[in-house]
Amino acid sequence: MTRTKVLIIGACGQIGTELTHSLREVYGTENVIASDIRKLNIDVVNSGPFEVINALDFNQIEHLVEVHEITDVYLMAALLSGTAEKNPAFAWDLNMNSLFHVLNLAKAGKIKKIFWPSSIAVFGPTTPKENTQQYTIMEPSTVYGISKQAGERWCEYYHNIFGVDVRSIRYPGLISWSSAPGGGTTDYAVDIFHKALSDKTYESFISSETKMPMMYMDDAIAATIKIMQAAPEDLKIHSSYNLAAMSFAPKDIAAAIQKHIPEFTITYKPDFRQKIADSWPSSIDDSNARADWGWKHDFDLETMTKVMLDNLKKLQK
Repeated sequence: MTRTKVLIIGACGQIGTELTHSLREVYGTENVIASDIRKLNIDVVNSGPFEVINALDFNQIEHLVEVHEITDVYLMAALLSGTAEKNPAFAWDLNMNSLFHVLNLAKAGKIKKIFWPSSIAVFGPTTPKENTQQYTIMEPSTVYGISKQAGERWCEYYHNIFGVDVRSIRYPGLISWSSAPGGGTTDYAVDIFHKALSDKTYESFISSETKMPMMYMDDAIAATIKIMQAAPEDLKIHSSYNLAAMSFAPKDIAAAIQKHIPEFTITYKPDFRQKIADSWPSSIDDSNARADWGWKHDFDLETMTKVMLDNLKKLQK
């Protein structure tokens, strides 16, 4: 049986950091090669094999795949929603061409499996907002969403035409205590916990009633590993699976925090990210993922809030 050897591209990012640690627990530290364009996260860099790599350089990726005899690639490098709007051309280049590089390596038989994350950003203002279905109107209005929708189509194409085993989930907003916000529209739901502890107040760049799908990072990492370990015959969707856990608005998360920090207050000053948030669904139907490969979440708003505050308090000591 072939040993699983993993390459994570974009390992120093918000998701990549925690994914790296989890995959090393599953497959062994020496079998998981973390990589990024710079040595940004000291913990990831020092805790196991690490390579500096440019996700836009096909030759660099190919070299690492061959030298380390990589079987599985997790392509986590991307420019997120808010940041992508400020640099559309580079966002398209990074988000799309890095995907083509790994798809073509798999097409050539040099990689067995690919994980590529999509996002709720593939949906747009014409998408039904409540309980958004797996198959629905998709007219994204952001650079990030456009690149993710195009990426989904290419993943499905490479699977259907070339037999590439590429697996994907549409992440909702992700919340974690162990890494800083990465420039996404949903990142208010990370920053709010930091400000609640340090300042006892938070100014939200999203309006009080704007409800968006969210997920605690542990659930997202578990889903990522679970879909990669699923039997190929169980996967019926080769573009990207809807994934959901909870949906809430800024006022809801503020209320949850106030149960632990009664003096906490929130104010609202929507910026350009409000328009992005308004274009996304407020809740997601992920019944396909639950039926096909057994996805289920563990964290709701209350349990997540307690875990976030408890861990951030420990970091402050």
